[in-house]
Amino acid sequence: MSSEPIDLRSDTVTRPTAAMRAAMAAAAVGDDVFGDDPTVNRLQSVLAERLGFEAGLFLPTATQSNLTALMTHCGRGDEYIAGQNAHCYKYEGGGGAVLGSIQPQPIEHAPDGSLPLAKVAAAIKLDDPHYARTRLLCLENTIGGRIVPLAVCRELADFAHGQGLATHLDGARLFNAAVGLGVAPADVARGFDSVTICLSKGLGCPAGAVLLGSRDFIERARRPRKMLGGGMRQAGVLAAAGLHALHHHVERLAEDHAQAQRLAAGLRAIDGLAVDGPHTNMVFVDLPGERWRALEAFMQARSILVMSYQPRLRLVTHLDVDAAGIERSIAAFGQFMAQR
Repeated sequence: MSSEPIDLRSDTVTRPTAAMRAAMAAAAVGDDVFGDDPTVNRLQSVLAERLGFEAGLFLPTATQSNLTALMTHCGRGDEYIAGQNAHCYKYEGGGGAVLGSIQPQPIEHAPDGSLPLAKVAAAIKLDDPHYARTRLLCLENTIGGRIVPLAVCRELADFAHGQGLATHLDGARLFNAAVGLGVAPADVARGFDSVTICLSKGLGCPAGAVLLGSRDFIERARRPRKMLGGGMRQAGVLAAAGLHALHHHVERLAEDHAQAQRLAAGLRAIDGLAVDGPHTNMVFVDLPGERWRALEAFMQARSILVMSYQPRLRLVTHLDVDAAGIERSIAAFGQFMAQR
């Protein structure tokens, strides 16, 4: 049996391919803070055109991109609405509140990962000095691997705009949603005032994100990017990875989804496992009792890395996991569950 590690913890663990490394090494560079890096400029314009926006802004991470969006849309004492499990609310260290003095208003998700319109409407504050000013609605697609229906996203965005709110889409895995639906990426982004695209998940880049919006919005976003330390210099070496991924790694996301389907089917055949999914490139597994503690060690001893959310496991397929790795993982789960 091969001892090559299989890492199912996240698609953030992907490593740049040899072709991507070559593109990075050959990148033309300049000072991006001065707007002089030609490769960064090309990445920003390519993504903006592809997704239907006027301009883009390159940042080190999607977390910083989301925070830059929050700080551009909202001022001190303003409020944004997001789901309880939204990355910008739950998994980004409270950056909007800590660094932007922006109050989050989280609400419960619907089963499909969307936000119920009635709950969004109820969360919008009256124009009254007792309340924070509700300025922004943040959605996410995909969320937990689930593709939020585009009709639902558009209904929510239209409603928010009708209430005078701006809208932001955390599209960290937007290309997974587009590939899963068989639509153009611009269709997933349509109706939002700004969108974050992460390059370091399924697209396989070592770092990087792009914030998209109108020219005016992006010009205003340069200030919080600078304040947050996101103004990089010869960043073309990272932007080149993003350009390579856009040309070579988008359509292949369908392979990750297919691997997740194989993984889910194999795990469902094992007694004692409750399997949820696949949802694009993610499979969730519930284990009885406290067995997840022993499972992590059991898998690691077999060079398979998994991460539990106590007691739920999230297994994520990506370009560094092949069919043989899926079969090894299924077999290891079977061996673990056969133990008494």
